[in-house]
Amino acid sequence: MTGKIRFDEQVVVITGAGAGLGRSHALDFARRGAKVVVNDLGGGGRGDGKSSEAADKVVEEIIQAGGEAVASYDSVEDGEAIIRTALDNFDRVDVLVNNAGILRDASFSKMTDEDWDLIYRVHALGAYKVTKAAWPIMLQQGYGRIINTTSAAGIYGNFGQSNYSFAKSGLIGLTNTLAIEGAKKGIKANVIAPVAGSRLTESILPKEVVEALKPEFVTPLVIKLCAQDSEETGSLFEVGAGWISRLRWERSKGVCFTPSGELSAEQIEAAWDQISDFSHAEHPRTMQDTFVPVFGNLGITM
Repeated sequence: MTGKIRFDEQVVVITGAGAGLGRSHALDFARRGAKVVVNDLGGGGRGDGKSSEAADKVVEEIIQAGGEAVASYDSVEDGEAIIRTALDNFDRVDVLVNNAGILRDASFSKMTDEDWDLIYRVHALGAYKVTKAAWPIMLQQGYGRIINTTSAAGIYGNFGQSNYSFAKSGLIGLTNTLAIEGAKKGIKANVIAPVAGSRLTESILPKEVVEALKPEFVTPLVIKLCAQDSEETGSLFEVGAGWISRLRWERSKGVCFTPSGELSAEQIEAAWDQISDFSHAEHPRTMQDTFVPVFGNLGITM
């Protein structure tokens, strides 16, 4: 068994940390020695309102337990202010967990521009803004850990959540690129798709199910991925109720048509079963894995 994972002298910034998953993350990081910036706008589940109460309560919990924490009440759209709180109080940022979120569910035909824009601003733009502010600090330190929070809706889609699915899916692509660009600078970036009881799930799941889906069953994965000796990066995990799984892309072998001739829709139709056959599937990980078969069909070896 490996030693206990610690974050002594490290500074952890967690957005949406006033309740649910964010609170669970904040408390565990603090128990493990981290100095925590508890960010929470304190609004409702639909993005309305603002209050300092949620963040203050978590900060007080951490301090009462002997830890160090400060509150940030800024919107994630003001990422610079959130990171400035970390620098003003603790002089560095080692870990960033982008967790803040709201819902504005509606079928696509009934969705308003406000529903779409607000979800984008909180989930996608917000994660970008906070990460963008933390990134140069991590580059200068030569160290950083970033966790982005997606959703099953962002992976698979879900009725009534086109806005949420769009924003959450974007975080997967963002994480993959951060992992690539941070690789030589000691920065690891991963993305989790949690299933946990929160104000976002309590409106769509039975009460007893929400109560059983404890955030504390998600936080340990976040802790493991943010550990100083963790080498995991650019990965996507589903997690909830004690179940943890890593996801990867799967691609059929496909069909190579002669690139020197013409290609018709009828030829594709005739080969459709083979195109869709996953019996000899591959598992691409990088853009190069896309170019290999394409260039190979042109007779170019990469």
